[in-house]
Amino acid sequence: MRRELDKLRSLAKGRIEGAKNREEIERIRIEFLGRKQGKLKQILNRIKELPLEERPVVGKLANEVKEEIQRALERKLKEMKREEEEEYVDVTLPGKKPSLGKLHPITQTLKEIEKIFSSLGFQVARGPEMETEYYNFEALNMPRHHPARDEYDSFYLDNGYLLRSHTSPVQIRVMERQSPPIRIIAPGKCYRRDAVDSSHFPMFHQVEGLAVDKNITFSHLKGCLTYFVHRMFGRDTKVRFRPSFFPFTEPSAEVDISCVICKGKGCRVCSGKGWLEILGSGMVDPEVFKKVGYDPEVYQGFAFGMGVERICMLKYGIDDIRLFFQNDLRFLKQF
Repeated sequence: MRRELDKLRSLAKGRIEGAKNREEIERIRIEFLGRKQGKLKQILNRIKELPLEERPVVGKLANEVKEEIQRALERKLKEMKREEEEEYVDVTLPGKKPSLGKLHPITQTLKEIEKIFSSLGFQVARGPEMETEYYNFEALNMPRHHPARDEYDSFYLDNGYLLRSHTSPVQIRVMERQSPPIRIIAPGKCYRRDAVDSSHFPMFHQVEGLAVDKNITFSHLKGCLTYFVHRMFGRDTKVRFRPSFFPFTEPSAEVDISCVICKGKGCRVCSGKGWLEILGSGMVDPEVFKKVGYDPEVYQGFAFGMGVERICMLKYGIDDIRLFFQNDLRFLKQF
C-alpha cells in the first residue's frame, strides 16, 4: 500500500503540472481527493485490511500525500492567477500615442499680440516685476498722493518696492537707456489688490506699447490700433475712440470695438450697448518725456495698454477670468 501511495503522489503531481486551466485543476482535485470516489479515499478504505502495527504508518503516509497534492493544487492555481493578471503585450501593434501638451490660451493670445505688433516694427521689451514707486508711479506723472494712484491698489513690499501694477514702467526704463526712435511693446505679469470675481484677478497679464519719434500724431495711434483690432478680431470689427484720462498721456482715449458676440446689435455681454472696451491709449504726456530727458518740443509719441485676459476672453467667448487659473484640463484642451 505504501507503493500505491507513492505512485498516487507522483501521478497527481504530474497531472497538476500539466493542467491548462482552472476547470482541469478542479477535475484533478475531485479525481484524487474526492471524499467519496477519490483515489486517495479508496486507498484509505483498505487500511482496515492491514495488520494493526502497519495501520498508523500507512495512515500517516496517506495524510502526507494528501497535503502534498493540496499544496501542488494551490501553487498551480496561484500560477494561473498570476498569468491571468499579467497584461498581454503584442509588440507588433503600434504603441499608444501619448497626449501632447498645448500652450495656455493666455500664452497663445500673448504670442498673437506680439506677432501683430512685430509686423508693424515693434520690438519686445521686458522689465522687472518688482518695481520702485518711482518707475511705477512718479516717472509716469503720478507723484505721491496723486489721486490716480488709488486706481492702482498695489502690493507693497519692503524698502519702498512693490509688485508692478502695470507694465508701463518698462517704457521709462527703455527711454532712459536709448534715444528715439522707439517702437516697443512690453508684455508681462501685473499685480493689483483686486477682489476675485468673473472679470478681476490679483495677477493678470498686460501688454504696454510705446512709439516715440519726430512728428508722431494721434492719427498714427489710431491707425496702429485699428490695424491691431482688425488682425485680432477680423476686418468687420468696428473701432471707436472715446476721450478719457490717464496721467501719463494727453490727450487720452479708451478704445472700444463692436461686440464680437452680437456684432454690435446689443446683448448681455455688451450690456445692450453693442460696444466693448478693450484698451486705453493716448499721446505721451510731455511731463513723462521730461523725466527721461527727451525734449517734448522735438519728439512726440503714443502709448497704449491692454489686458491680455480681456482680449483672450473676447476672442474665444470666455465669460469668467478665473477659468484661466484653475488648471482644468477640460477647459484648457479646447485651445
